[in-house]
Amino acid sequence: MRFIGRAWRAAVLAHVTLLATGLPALAQEAEAAAPTIDSGNTAWMLTSTALVLLMTIPGLALFYGGMVRKKNVLATVMQSFAVTCLITIIWMVVGYSLAFRDGGSMNAWIGGMDRFMLSGMGVDALNGTIPESVFFTFQMTFAIITPALICGAFADRMKFSAMLVFLGLWSIVVYSPICHWVWATGGFLFDDGVLDFAGGTVVHINAGVAGLVAALVLGKRRGYGSENMAPHNLVLSVIGAALLWVGWFGFNAGSALAANGAAGMAMAVTQIATAAAAMSWMAVEWMARGKPSVLGIVSGAVSGLVAITPASGFVDPSGALVIGLIAGIACFWGATSLKRMMGYDDSLDAFGVHGIGGMVGALLTGVFAVEAVGGSGKSGLLEGNAAQLGIQAMGILATVVYCAVVSFILLKIIDAVMGLRVDEEAEVVGLDIELHGETVH
Repeated sequence: MRFIGRAWRAAVLAHVTLLATGLPALAQEAEAAAPTIDSGNTAWMLTSTALVLLMTIPGLALFYGGMVRKKNVLATVMQSFAVTCLITIIWMVVGYSLAFRDGGSMNAWIGGMDRFMLSGMGVDALNGTIPESVFFTFQMTFAIITPALICGAFADRMKFSAMLVFLGLWSIVVYSPICHWVWATGGFLFDDGVLDFAGGTVVHINAGVAGLVAALVLGKRRGYGSENMAPHNLVLSVIGAALLWVGWFGFNAGSALAANGAAGMAMAVTQIATAAAAMSWMAVEWMARGKPSVLGIVSGAVSGLVAITPASGFVDPSGALVIGLIAGIACFWGATSLKRMMGYDDSLDAFGVHGIGGMVGALLTGVFAVEAVGGSGKSGLLEGNAAQLGIQAMGILATVVYCAVVSFILLKIIDAVMGLRVDEEAEVVGLDIELHGETVH
């Protein structure tokens, strides 16, 4: 009995010792599982956020501002700047929560409201290695540039007040839901496997389609087709396009949400596709019109940036080269032949470049995606996954239909309540002096 008692005490002591030594290990495992901030990733994301904001102000503002007539340049630049301010507030109040939070029973379609006014957001990491505040601000820059892109389609003729109301509402009822569908866990397009690394559907198809609808609802500019509407200062547009190109590295490489190999590959393929699209646009324009234009090469570069956006985290350099070459040709056709054939006035080719380029890029992602870049299960047609092409087409169709219908409804309601278009005198004299009381001397 004495032996049994000693054995029992020894067993108990062994179990206590094992438990005591195991507790630190368990604590370490729990600590490792909790999200922790990585300073390198956070530094890269802070930089990327600044780069993407640079794309709108001053990048897009200068790109669009240089392409309009002199009497409308301040109004055009003002649109980009005002949209930046407006969407910042809307994204903070409600947009971010609707886009990225869990929507409960409605999560397939829309996010929740637990981050209304950013309630509960602290300084810690949420699910990754960067603070939630940095993720929020990074995504805010995407929410800013998307409606700003739409302005190119209705340049020279929309009321400033109507623009603010339309784009503010659009960001809530169109941008945030589609963003949730594609990028939020549980969003129906996310769960269906649609590949959109940095915004081919969420940003570019979305903006391009809304721009086309706005151009159709507003009608053509006064004198369109009969008056000279050449850009007043292409130097501004070249500077703007260059800023867009540089900022796009934050747009695409930043979408890796880390300073890692995926970010490096996204940066490389972005550069390759952009250069390829600029050259292919220039080549087809040269053949068609006898001269390569400055406006053509910068527009081609933007079309390459657009097309590689959804693919940038999934394709290798050879895929990027082909995507860029195809995008330059397709967007040249969209900005010239398609526009003439359909007879709409997309002032600065928001649909021709962003709508067409976004669709081309989204579809070709389903062709050229490779597992070696995108990871397990993320492959395309060339690696035997033909189904991915259909999934990409479904994502495009869902975005086009929802965006077109809701944008049309919003525009018609605003037109009935306050009017969309400036009066004839304002359009003739110029929006700078008529809407803002200022001119460029």
